[in-house]
Amino acid sequence: MPSDITRRHLDYHDTDRAMAAMEINYPNGASTGLHAHPRSQLLHAIEGVMIVRSAVGSWVVPPSRALWLAAGLGHEVRMAGEVKIRTVFIDDAVVPALSGKTCVIEVSPLLRELIVAAVRVPIDYREGGRDERLMRLLVDELRESDVLPLHLPLLRDRRIRTICEALLENPADNATSEQWARRLKVTAKTVHRLFARETGMGFGQWRQQARLLHALRRIAQGDRIIDVALDCGYASQSAFTAMFRRHFGVPPSAF
Repeated sequence: MPSDITRRHLDYHDTDRAMAAMEINYPNGASTGLHAHPRSQLLHAIEGVMIVRSAVGSWVVPPSRALWLAAGLGHEVRMAGEVKIRTVFIDDAVVPALSGKTCVIEVSPLLRELIVAAVRVPIDYREGGRDERLMRLLVDELRESDVLPLHLPLLRDRRIRTICEALLENPADNATSEQWARRLKVTAKTVHRLFARETGMGFGQWRQQARLLHALRRIAQGDRIIDVALDCGYASQSAFTAMFRRHFGVPPSAF
C-alpha cells in the first residue's frame, strides 16, 4: 500500500508523459517520513538544505545540488531551515545512464531555472509543443551535470560501524585509524581494508565526508561558522573554510 506522501503524488506518476514536475514547501525540522516513488526523482531545493536517509546511505543536499533518487528506493527527507522543494519525476528510459543509481549532482544555473520552470508545465503537457521542448532541454542539461561525492554510505561490518557511529556523534574526533584499530583490537590495515570494501572510501575520506555533511546541516540552521569549524575538528575557521571551498567552490559564509 502506498504511503500518504506517495498517494498524494500519484498524479505525477500515473501520467503517460515521461516527466512530471511539482513543488512543495516544508518548515524547518519537518520530515516526509519514509516513502518511495515508482519513478526516479530529481530532488532539488531552491532554498534550505535537505537531509536524505535511506537503507543504502545518507546525503545532505544544499541548494546548489540535487539528488537523483532511484525508482523504488525507500527514503526520508528531513528539512534544515525552511525548504522549498522543486522536484521532477522522470522515467528511467529518459536518462538511462542514471537508471538504478542514487547520487548527488551539480545544479547549473540553467538546470535550476529549468527545474523551476518545469513546475509550471501541466502534467499532461502537449507533445511537440513548447512544454515538451522545455522538458527535453532539462534532460539535456541533466545529462551534462557532474556527479558529486556527497554520499555517506552506511556500513554492515559491526567493527567499522562502531567507528562511523562515533564519528557521526562527534565529528571533531581526530583519532587516527591506528588509534581506532587499537580500540577495536584489530590492525590498522584491517580498518583501511574494511572501509574500502564497505564504502569505497578510505577512513580519512569517509570522516571528511561526515564532517562536510554535518557542516552543511549546521550552516543551514544558521550556526556560526567558527562554531561549525571547531565542532568538525578543525583547529581554525580558516582551515575549515579552505576545505569547504575546495569541495564547493565558495566559502561557507556564501552558502
